[in-house]
Amino acid sequence: MNVQIQPTQEQIDHWIEKYVPEKDLFFLREKELLNFVDYLHEVLVIPKDEFFNHASYLQIQLVNSYEYWGISNDIQYVILAHSGWVTTLSSETRATLFSIQVSINRGLILPLSLFSEPDEVSTEFIVKKKGEPYVVLQNNMWKKLSFSNKEKAIQAYALEWDSWESLEVPDNIPAHLKKYANSFSTDAGANCLAATLYAISNHSERNEWIINEWVHQKTFTQGLKNAQYSITDDELTVGDVVTWINAEGIIQHAAYHLGDHLFFNKNGQTFFNPWKIINWKELNEEWSAYTYRIYRKAHN
Repeated sequence: MNVQIQPTQEQIDHWIEKYVPEKDLFFLREKELLNFVDYLHEVLVIPKDEFFNHASYLQIQLVNSYEYWGISNDIQYVILAHSGWVTTLSSETRATLFSIQVSINRGLILPLSLFSEPDEVSTEFIVKKKGEPYVVLQNNMWKKLSFSNKEKAIQAYALEWDSWESLEVPDNIPAHLKKYANSFSTDAGANCLAATLYAISNHSERNEWIINEWVHQKTFTQGLKNAQYSITDDELTVGDVVTWINAEGIIQHAAYHLGDHLFFNKNGQTFFNPWKIINWKELNEEWSAYTYRIYRKAHN
């Protein structure tokens, strides 16, 4: 049976506080940098390669909020600015900057339709794309919006990331997963690989922190090995791990089988992606572009 899930008010409050970072980042192609030469004395202009190899700018919340993975590959520079900098730009220059951010597919740009009180949003931060108005979010302007406007907008945006509909938590779910099934994370970073490693852990309270980590592929693969999991060609059984890999053999997703073709699953590493109970049909259809592999724990 399908059920509706909901973030807690505490989690929504945290999302509102953390979603729009204090640091303003603007991504530009080299030729576009010339438009802002008169305004660059108060900012850092960071070459792309240096930016994406800099520990300070790889913090998970920055990654998720600005959605680095979707940004056009042809950008060459990143402007790092204090939150008041955009207000020093001329109206024309600011409009140009925001239009560029929309064109290169930067995050923190939401449809105006998500806001319950659109008139509260300053027109200076609204850009049209294919005739539709979008809001370029920035820390100072975000803080000036009413709480109810921010609350409605962030909940509406969260629903664009993942459905708030899930399957009921099965009675046989392991106790350490029951706490998290059909719930949301408070902080950014927790991803499918962390959720799966936590599912196969020895269930000690000392391991609970693992579920909130941002785990990458090699760490995950080592975790499977440490837990004595290896690939099997057999049919699914309780406790199996399923991974989906691309043509290069890189794991794109993983989930833990609870039995009866139900899985403990998390899509993505944002706090908008809940830990959910999902069935095999839906899960495999969602990742059908990739090849799945089944891992099973060795029994001594």
